[in-house]
Amino acid sequence: MTADPQDAHIGQDDIGSVYDRIAPVFNVWAWLTESRARSRALELAGVENGQDIIEVAVGTGAAFYAMAEQNPDGSNKGIDISPGMLYKAKRRLQKLSHTNWSLNTGTAFHLDMPDESADLLMNNYMFDLLSFKDMDPVLLEFKRVLRKGGKLVLAGMTQGERPGSHLYEKVYRLSPKTMGGCRGVQMSGHLLLHGFKLETREYFQQLLFPSEVILARK
Repeated sequence: MTADPQDAHIGQDDIGSVYDRIAPVFNVWAWLTESRARSRALELAGVENGQDIIEVAVGTGAAFYAMAEQNPDGSNKGIDISPGMLYKAKRRLQKLSHTNWSLNTGTAFHLDMPDESADLLMNNYMFDLLSFKDMDPVLLEFKRVLRKGGKLVLAGMTQGERPGSHLYEKVYRLSPKTMGGCRGVQMSGHLLLHGFKLETREYFQQLLFPSEVILARK
């Protein structure tokens, strides 16, 4: 356990196995608690056909499918640390007729892409799993692969701002694995610290679960 009760309590080496176990029921949980925030993230992404897109932490592939469907003439790359989640994502993507997508096991710390090669980077519900010390190298890696003016769209669990939302903080303190390792974090300050230009930050609460959606540019 880390000394800071608000820091991540599950190491990155264990996250993949945690999500392998919850992959069979993940879509139900995401629909109940995260669907509004995820939909808004896709709206803010504003996918244009022909773009170079990467999604880091694709999960079961709902957002990735939507982006690839809107970008048949572009490049769509996705990674996730959990083979179990990737298996479900690949099954979902097989429904697309075109083949300009790839899904691979990977880590946000080392993206297999050249410098300034992405127009859009999507990342949902991952920073709430990272320790505070790991956020900086990941954001630097995101900044490396984005083109100047490229979009970074983040959705994730944040600190509660409305009645009832602090329930999940209590659950996390009692049992981090029950929350899939997620706890509420606020990313705006981290993005500004690394030179991203913050365009919007919106708060959502669904089944008392607090999320933030952020659009920033390099």
